[in-house]
Amino acid sequence: MSDKVTQLDRKQTDPALLAEVRQAMKDDELSQPQLSQLTGVNKTRLNHWLNDKYSGQIAPIEDALRRWLDSRRDAQSLGAQLPEAPEWVETPSARAVLSALSFAQMAGAVSVIYGGAGVGKTLALGQYRRQAPNVWVVTATPAASAPGPILARIAQTLGIRASGAVHVVESSIIERLRDTRGLLVIDEAQHLNPRALDQMRQVAEGAGIGLALVGNEVVYAQLTGGNRSIGFAQLFSRIAKRVRLTRPKAADIDALLDAWGIGEAASRQVCHEIGRRPGALRGLSQTLRLASMFAGGSRPGVEHIRAAWQDLGGES
Repeated sequence: MSDKVTQLDRKQTDPALLAEVRQAMKDDELSQPQLSQLTGVNKTRLNHWLNDKYSGQIAPIEDALRRWLDSRRDAQSLGAQLPEAPEWVETPSARAVLSALSFAQMAGAVSVIYGGAGVGKTLALGQYRRQAPNVWVVTATPAASAPGPILARIAQTLGIRASGAVHVVESSIIERLRDTRGLLVIDEAQHLNPRALDQMRQVAEGAGIGLALVGNEVVYAQLTGGNRSIGFAQLFSRIAKRVRLTRPKAADIDALLDAWGIGEAASRQVCHEIGRRPGALRGLSQTLRLASMFAGGSRPGVEHIRAAWQDLGGES
């Protein structure tokens, strides 16, 4: 009797849905655990369903999988409509960032790059990493603000063991970086506490490599304000280059507009107004992507740009 029930339940599996899910997993290179997280379907149940062996209630599983497939199709459709933003635009501010990174690596020195959000710092970091050898970018967070956690994150980036005593991890990192003539970049460095900042100095000095601290205004404030310890003063004294980017320059916005092919004077004026607001170049790029969709893939005009900016929540 139980065998007959099992066979009956198996027949309830939607073969077309099963085939579509398997193909989507292949296309997106998804593992079963990843699909389980995306759909909320229990790993074991999902495994049995994918192998057409599940004997329980199939309907809830297939409903969840259909919702995931619908969401995936919607995302693909939106992605097809939204034009790609220029991958890289070499603005004057970006050139200043690249110059500071290059000098730090070449001279084995410390550069500090700081300023507001959305001015292109992270994009410039990505570009420098693509064009220069032995560049390691590590992002600090509130959870990785002390010496131990940030050293573990660096070790993970280097592909070496990240667990164990802090001094052992530090030694392993220095040994891995020594004689590479490389550059260690700490993005979002404002999250590092003074001891972690000094730890970065010690790693860079011990390995004989360059160090770049990238973040908001807090980074430089930490280096210049308050009563610094001797080690912290040593870090400050080794800063060879400082780049402050408070907001995009007019030439930065012009370079971005040229890359998008925005030539109409009225459109460029509106874009300059947007580019001077919080979010800066990042917000302008998102606006131009949506404006291009509103324009049906053609070059967006001033009305498309205004509509996109307002649709994204910008002020009129």
